[in-house]
Amino acid sequence: MTSGISRAGARLTALMPTRADLADMRRDPRRDLLAGLTVAVVALPLALGFGVSSGLGAEAGLATAVVAGALAALFGGSNLQVSGPTGAMTVVLVPIVGEYGPTGVLTVGLMAGVMLVVLAALRAGKYMQYVPAPVVEGFTLGIACVIGLQQVPNALGVPKAEGDRVLVVTWRAVVEFARDPNWTAVGFAVAVAAVMLVGARWRPTVPFSILAVIAATAVSQVAGLDAAQPIGDLPSGLPAPSLGFLDLGSLSTLLAPAVAVAALAALESLLSASVADGMTVGQRHDPDRELFGQGLANVAAPLFGGVPATGAIARTAVNVRTGAGSRLAALTHAAILALIVFAAAPLVSRIPLAALAGVLLATAVRMVEVGSLRAMAKATRSDALILVLTAVATLALDLVYAVIIGLVVAGALALRAVAKQARFDQVPLDRGDHSAEEHALLAEHIVAYRIDGPLFFAAAHRFLLELTEVADVRVVILRMSRVSTMDATGALVLKDAVEKLKRRGILVLASGIRTDQRQVLDSVGALELLRHDGREYATTPEAIRAARDHLETTGVLTAVPAQKPQTSSEEAVR
Repeated sequence: MTSGISRAGARLTALMPTRADLADMRRDPRRDLLAGLTVAVVALPLALGFGVSSGLGAEAGLATAVVAGALAALFGGSNLQVSGPTGAMTVVLVPIVGEYGPTGVLTVGLMAGVMLVVLAALRAGKYMQYVPAPVVEGFTLGIACVIGLQQVPNALGVPKAEGDRVLVVTWRAVVEFARDPNWTAVGFAVAVAAVMLVGARWRPTVPFSILAVIAATAVSQVAGLDAAQPIGDLPSGLPAPSLGFLDLGSLSTLLAPAVAVAALAALESLLSASVADGMTVGQRHDPDRELFGQGLANVAAPLFGGVPATGAIARTAVNVRTGAGSRLAALTHAAILALIVFAAAPLVSRIPLAALAGVLLATAVRMVEVGSLRAMAKATRSDALILVLTAVATLALDLVYAVIIGLVVAGALALRAVAKQARFDQVPLDRGDHSAEEHALLAEHIVAYRIDGPLFFAAAHRFLLELTEVADVRVVILRMSRVSTMDATGALVLKDAVEKLKRRGILVLASGIRTDQRQVLDSVGALELLRHDGREYATTPEAIRAARDHLETTGVLTAVPAQKPQTSSEEAVR
């Protein structure tokens, strides 16, 4: 009991901030402060836009960026990760808001945060490395499409239609716009998106998103454009933390959405942290600490009215590119956004929704890495299929189902490819020191097969079919030294084949069974069958001598003195 508590305490301690984190923040604070300011400028319109898109309002997006951004920066596993509301999470939240309302979303966020903390304690972060690249690329492409489609109502200046399917909502918005066009909103959205996309190519370090939003807001106010609907009133500060939204009776109902949110938060945060690692030299995130930090962030954000948060790839990339070297940059980003909440809420409330839609449309376009997609599509047919299937599932279903489908298909195709590597070939019988005449006689009654590669459930039945259709011989020798892996299905199929051949009066001898495969063979009774009914030998020459003795005993082969065969290599033996 005491040792268990000690282990739990040590595991919790390993998830906490360290002195090295503080030392990193002291190394070059000026550079980190400048990076944090730049990220805050980029993050402000995104936080507002994703808050509006989620259905909880711009204030929820700001609260998430401040609270979750600070806690994830402090407790997370990456020195460079920037967290907050994201487009991927918004995609999941929209149907939850439609079905359970704002209080349901806050409860889901709290539950998801607890789940992430549990995943961190269970050290589940390492499993992110098993997500194939085509799944990640397809997932990102699907998210980009969904984010873009979500902005269509605000970009067209029409009320958002009821429904949780983005394709349906988008179509209804287009129909409504056709009835009563709002070209002012379209102009703002297109102009902001164009400025961001063109500006990013011209001067990548300039925060054109905030400049475009400021310009759109100024034009709207000066020209008195009523058609450009603003965000609306924002509170001048964060609300006091409260659990008033929590309804214990609804926890069981909200469990499934909470699992989906937790899965997405883990996936996107660890993916974003991995991207940050790849953009730097010497930076490596701790996946379990990252889950822990995101868990604490998502536990705290709902208390202040915030939506669930994840690591944000776009903001993290800006953080890295502007020279951030420690957590101080992400903490600075959260502090500046908090200052904006308290000091500039009236100004922020005048930003046109169409301008924010333009920001998110440009963000969606920039999420799509055409070069990566082209390379993945050209790699193999399997990679192309997984990418397209994941992207379509993201668009048509939801993100978690899309990832699950992508992983299942990728796993099935990988198993198929591995199974094709398994080979079952007839090989010439080693002559040894037998005379040509005797060797020909032995080869007439003995056949040797070599098994190469894995003998497992995906390939085992093909092996059974081929082996049991062997021609009319007296002895079959199975050379097994090249079997790379074996599972219970493979062992059972091997046992079944030996029994089938035995019923036909054919003796089966095995050679070269590896030590690591004896346990699985023994567990299903195949090893005992080979030892007694079939016989098992360490080397192939021993098996050939036993086969020769068997033929002599049964009178098939006239007794001829056998000499010990000479072998020149391990391949000849096994």
